[in-house]
Amino acid sequence: MAGTISTGNEGLDTILHGGLPEHRLYLIEGTPGSGKTTLSLQFLREGIRQGGKALYITLSETREELAVVAASHGWDVDDFEVFELSAAEEALGGAREQSILHPWEIELGETIRLIEAEVERLQPSRVVFDSLSEMRLLAQDPLRYRRQVLALKQFFAGRKSTVLLVDDLTGGAEGRDAHLHSLCHGVITLERLTLDFGAARRRMQVQKLRGVDFVAGYHDFVIRKGGLSIFPRLIASQHHADFVDDPVSSDVPELDALLGGGPLRGTSTLITGPAGTGKTTIALQYIYAACERGENAVIYEFDERVGTLLTRAKAFDLDIEKHINSGRLLIEQVDPAEISPGEFAARVRSQVSNGAKMVVIDSLYGYVAAMPQEQQLILQMHELLSFLSQQGAVTLLISPQEGLLGTMSTSLNISYVADAVLLLRFFEAEGRMRKAISVIKNRAGRHEDAIREFRIDRQGVRVGEPLTAFRGVMTGTPEYVGESGPLMENR
Repeated sequence: MAGTISTGNEGLDTILHGGLPEHRLYLIEGTPGSGKTTLSLQFLREGIRQGGKALYITLSETREELAVVAASHGWDVDDFEVFELSAAEEALGGAREQSILHPWEIELGETIRLIEAEVERLQPSRVVFDSLSEMRLLAQDPLRYRRQVLALKQFFAGRKSTVLLVDDLTGGAEGRDAHLHSLCHGVITLERLTLDFGAARRRMQVQKLRGVDFVAGYHDFVIRKGGLSIFPRLIASQHHADFVDDPVSSDVPELDALLGGGPLRGTSTLITGPAGTGKTTIALQYIYAACERGENAVIYEFDERVGTLLTRAKAFDLDIEKHINSGRLLIEQVDPAEISPGEFAARVRSQVSNGAKMVVIDSLYGYVAAMPQEQQLILQMHELLSFLSQQGAVTLLISPQEGLLGTMSTSLNISYVADAVLLLRFFEAEGRMRKAISVIKNRAGRHEDAIREFRIDRQGVRVGEPLTAFRGVMTGTPEYVGESGPLMENR
């Protein structure tokens, strides 16, 4: 009975739940530039690493062109056998042009026979056939082409070889070949997407794989030195860990009291409000307290430079640099134009798996910018938050509202996904702009329904007494009309 072999790519093996059933014929399809050759080379190198023989049959590229691709990843094509079309040209010689048969009839048949002879001589355990579009050109007739692919399958069926057929989808106007899909034991599709701005995005999916319960759907990937880095789609239900859902303190008792002692482990809290109200500072207060307790934490900074964040924390007497230097806190600058949502989820998963107990995403607008299709945002964020919840991490999401003042609208309707929502507002009193804080909801338990004054000074975050004399709270610009006594002064 045939076993399972590694593809040489860790991410793909995870998607396939171990690898490919051996001694079968597979199709790797995708447009030029999607990463087919690189994945094929990884597949062959893994075969060599395991002590087998590997053969790369290239009808579209020369050995030198293949060597350049391999060298860009630090590999050497001399590690395996390469059969190129020029070898067939030399073997056939110029006499074929003098035949009364059409040249292409001789070309295809003789080329296939030379390839079969090379396979017989080498007896490889892994074979890559690159690419089928050249075979279409040689066959010229679609029926003859399909018969030849079927003949190839039957030829390899009697030999203990695992074969990858590569198709660049350029050989026919009809697009993907359904007949070819049915012939192959499995089909893997690679795609390259060009966005309006930023780096090209790449994704892959397993179209079919007989007898294997693979992870269906699209998976983001990037091509870096060393091959394809594939990020399997995150499925939160597969990553449960036991934890105690106790409240997490910010070391500011009045702030914790708003959420009945603080956010619980395994919950997400959305901190929202206009720019300048102190959303990031509240997150930093929770992060600092977690690190002081000896817990690991991570901040994903989409909007602000890390240097600016450190300067801000220092101004509020939060020495987070010492925790960065000790390795307890990681601040990762994320460029939304260069990262896919799948890669971001993989980074978060890696940090949480390595012990991070608190995760801050600052801000969700930056996360939106990383999305090729915004309509998938809520679904992807929901899965990521579910994973963090399953792992017992405390998640703080920062979401700025539109404009400095005005209505409480936001273009990102994520509030229903979060377990708790902290709302920060500006209000006017005695000719000064002040800030108020309140809790909109807390699924995890009780919370205050009072509106309290909120202030940040050199000694950090302060939460004052309930403000009972407000007017126009829900307009987005509440006005305090009570006595001046309860309002906080400088300290």
